[in-house]
Parts: sequence; C-alpha cells; structure tokens
Amino acid sequence: MASIELHIENNIARITLNRPESFNSFNREMALLLQKILDDCNTDDEVRTIVLTGNGKAFCAGQDLKEVTSPELNPGFRRILEEHYNPIVQRIRNIEKPIIGAVNGVAAGAGANIALACDIVVASEAASFIQAFSKIGLIPDSAGTFFLPRLIGFQKASALMMLGDKVSAKEAEQLGMVYRVVEVTTFEEEVTKLALKVAQMPTKALGLTKRLLNQSMVNNLEEQLAIESDLQIEAAESEDYAEGVQSFIEKRKPIFKGK
Repeated sequence: MASIELHIENNIARITLNRPESFNSFNREMALLLQKILDDCNTDDEVRTIVLTGNGKAFCAGQDLKEVTSPELNPGFRRILEEHYNPIVQRIRNIEKPIIGAVNGVAAGAGANIALACDIVVASEAASFIQAFSKIGLIPDSAGTFFLPRLIGFQKASALMMLGDKVSAKEAEQLGMVYRVVEVTTFEEEVTKLALKVAQMPTKALGLTKRLLNQSMVNNLEEQLAIESDLQIEAAESEDYAEGVQSFIEKRKPIFKGK
C-alpha cells in the first residue's frame, strides 16, 4: 500500500497521506515521497490547486516515533528536520499554486504545523490540533514557531506550545488558526467544492498573491509596496487579466486558464 495517494481531476491534485494504521505519521519514505509529489504537482500545468488531506481518523500525527526509537531506522533529528519537514514546508510555501489543507482529523506535532503552512485550511468538526512537542521534551518544529504566532498571536501560541493543549476545530476557527470548520458528514463535499472554485480562479494571480504574502512576513512597508508594484505589473500581463477585464465588459462569467 502506497504511503501517499495522488489523484488528479478537474485541475485539482488531491494528495492523501495514507498510513492510517499509524495516524498518518511520517516516516522517511513518506516524507520524501510527499516532496516528490509536491514537485510533480508544481510542474504539472494540469494542476491548478492542491488539496492535502489524510486517510482515516487522523490528518497527520507528526513523526512516527517507532522510526526515531529504532536503532536501525532512525535517521536522526537533523536529517529528519533538514531532509524531511523543512523541505516539505518550503515546498508548500514556494509552490505558486493554492494549497488547501483539508484537516479531516487529529493534526499533531509536525502534522499540525504542516497543515498551518497551507494557504487555506478547512477542518472537519472531528479535527483537532495539538502542539504535542512539549509532552515528549521537544520544541515545536516544521515552522510552527513561525506561523502559529502570526495566525493567533504571540501569547496564545506560546501557551499552546508550552502546555500542549488540544485545540478543537471550533476553537481553532475562533482563534483564526483555520479558515472554516465543516460538518463531518459534508466535509469531503465541501472540500471538493472549495477546490473546484479555487481551480477555476486566475491561478497566476493567486500564485503571485502567495508570493506577496510570503514576502510580507519579512518586508517593511516600503519593500512590500515595491514588490506589490512589480507583481501587479506581472499580473496585468497575464492572459487571465485580459479575460477578466473582457468578461466584465461583456457581463459574463470569466473563463480563466491559469496563465
């Protein structure tokens, strides 16, 4: 059984973490495979949005502790971070296509922080988020210390990381950690509906917006205004912009091609 399933349809790449027996926790094979799949989706012109989700009761429980406690299999923490999680987060942020984190169940440790790195996070009512690191004497990784304080504020992020409290889907929505929460019975339908909507939008402009949001994390106001000017000019040269203007003039729904 493949540790990750990939299905591409209607310009949507659905990536499903598929180790349900271990709550979709990462081992080295799965981490490297996810990187390859993300790379393939990045270069595939058919793919205009990506959905990242999990199979079974969990989205992802983080690192497979059986691997790190095995003398034969343990890659060591430096390799796990520098070759597994850091490259995954970097790909999620640098791929200039919208990535939807569809959190179907428990998202713990690195699994929670990988979800929070996505562009739009939708959570099932059955989902929960936990910064589980302190419970085993570790520190948050996978860019959790970068994204979580920016999403919910320094004080709340600090407490959640130090105390390891479980956050329900509804609490995550109230905190601004996720975009929205969906009932369990309609979760798959709502995720598909959202992905279809995003896949039909001007992908070029959404990718440039993503680049701007990444830059906003480190730029001052003047730098951000300058890059907005540069990228707006680039967006204005796209086929989708021409189609958007023409459809507005003709009072019809635009047909964007992501170019």
